[in-house]
Amino acid sequence: MSEKIIYIIDDDPIYQVLINKIIATSGIDYQIVSFKNGKEGLDSLIKAIVSNNNIPEIILLDLEMPIMDGWDFMKNVENLFTSQSGKSDIYIITSSISYEDIERAKTFPEVLGYFPKPIDSNKLLEITRKNNVNKDSSNG
Repeated sequence: MSEKIIYIIDDDPIYQVLINKIIATSGIDYQIVSFKNGKEGLDSLIKAIVSNNNIPEIILLDLEMPIMDGWDFMKNVENLFTSQSGKSDIYIITSSISYEDIERAKTFPEVLGYFPKPIDSNKLLEITRKNNVNKDSSNG
């Protein structure tokens, strides 16, 4: 079985450390790949698809970042997943509690959840469990 991957796309270095510690202490068995902005994450995702490498099972995406924000990332990802590459489950993890952002996130079918920061280990375990159930039922 191939290794499961989580992309953490967030420009906050403190949050990056925090989420890595939460995942490590929660016993969640995923490789963590971190990016400082949406462009880095998108470039890595495109490279994985083009080279037929493992794409991330889960992407935890911040909305407000330099270079490419979460919304621009989502616009680009929408076009990527129309191919036969498979798809990643995307969860927005952000400090924005704006009603407009929450409603906008619902317009992207790839976004399976919208959570305020900081995310805790219970919510992260719920996301990974839900991901395993979704992947198991789509393979059966």
